[in-house]
Amino acid sequence: MGKLYLVPTPIGNLEDITLRAIKVLKEVDLILAEDTRTSGKLLKHFDIATPLQSHHMHNEHKQLEATVQKLKGGATLALISDAGTPAISDPGFLLTRACAQNDIEVECLPGATAFVPALVNSGLPNDRFVFEGFLPIKKGRRTRLQMLAEESRTMVFYESPHKLIKTLTQFVEYFGAERAVSVSRELTKMYEETIRGTVTEVLNHFIAKPPKGEFVIVVGGKA
Repeated sequence: MGKLYLVPTPIGNLEDITLRAIKVLKEVDLILAEDTRTSGKLLKHFDIATPLQSHHMHNEHKQLEATVQKLKGGATLALISDAGTPAISDPGFLLTRACAQNDIEVECLPGATAFVPALVNSGLPNDRFVFEGFLPIKKGRRTRLQMLAEESRTMVFYESPHKLIKTLTQFVEYFGAERAVSVSRELTKMYEETIRGTVTEVLNHFIAKPPKGEFVIVVGGKA
């Protein structure tokens, strides 16, 4: 049997990669990457010459059986996403589950992920929290928001810049205008910032200052 490594990659600052991650990526037989162009730049920066293969949400189902067979044949593979930890709102779950079902060893290295620093620096309670990732785009979105309106734990969401205003507007509708929220963008990068306040205050901030970058939204639970 081979082995699958889930290897976190930096979410912005390249110095956040671990020495162990570099070592594993150099030693495995093949690296499965969400976007080989993005990952190729990272590997080149760290002089990693391991072969790359595309593995993303549009082809992971088709590749699953062949990848499992490679692992059964003794290959060691590493799975990386464009940024952060694989399977956290990124490809990785299907392959990890298939490995578990086939008694193939899986090891996830610790490392970068966007929601942890956003949660910790939000100033909101983080002893208990709910990670929601991306909300449904259309179907099921309102149902999910209605359910979360009663959630008492701190909630963490990912959001893209072109949907941030819509999402915050819906938070006003479902969670209330005075609910506490913290929005972090471009974590670990040059223009990193965190905006805290009520949902209305943060919404007005981004209406006045159009959102750019990738966002993590942390929302206080219902009192």
